[in-house]
Amino acid sequence: MAWRIGRLLRILLVIAIVIGITTLGMIIYLTINYPVSYQGTIDKYSRQFNVDPHLIAAIINVESRYDKDAISHKEARGLMQLSASTGYWGAEVLKIEDFHLDMLFNPDTNIMLGAWYLNILSREFNGNFQLIIAAYNGGSGNVGKWIKDSRYSDDGVSLKYIPFKETREYVERVSRNYDIYTILHRDKFGGISGDRESRYIIVVHYFRKLFKHFIQNRG
Repeated sequence: MAWRIGRLLRILLVIAIVIGITTLGMIIYLTINYPVSYQGTIDKYSRQFNVDPHLIAAIINVESRYDKDAISHKEARGLMQLSASTGYWGAEVLKIEDFHLDMLFNPDTNIMLGAWYLNILSREFNGNFQLIIAAYNGGSGNVGKWIKDSRYSDDGVSLKYIPFKETREYVERVSRNYDIYTILHRDKFGGISGDRESRYIIVVHYFRKLFKHFIQNRG
């Protein structure tokens, strides 16, 4: 009897260890792939422009991985990867004095303009989540044409198919990130004060840049 109890306890211990390791692995995976920072700024402008803060957080993760200094090959800048035209347009409407493109690398300015732009798209597309995300990537003009085209829309208010591969994949990625952020970071917004950049994200970006520099110098 004693050996059976001992064997059962060993089995339970192994199961507990496996569950613990799996849980820890999942936590590490989610922390690395779905980080969050600038919660105070996101919360402030999500309220001002009536945009879901989890959507802003998800878009930042997809667009720049929370790298405030990110710049794309198309010259989109900052956390939410705003184009020059969107930056100048938003700065004019919001009356940002002495605006210049380097201000898009400032987290507060970038998130403010990004949230403002999402509000513009939300009003244009009646709050349709899919169309807002598609327009953020593929342009509102293109989305406006697609919903009027029977090849891409059956009802004129949603898309059954997105012809741009990049935009189609972008919508899928943002939607997946949004679903995870609403669960993983559901308590990270709401009247938050203070807005320091996450130390974890600072460290991650430091090592990414160090690795990139190392690879470039090897060539």
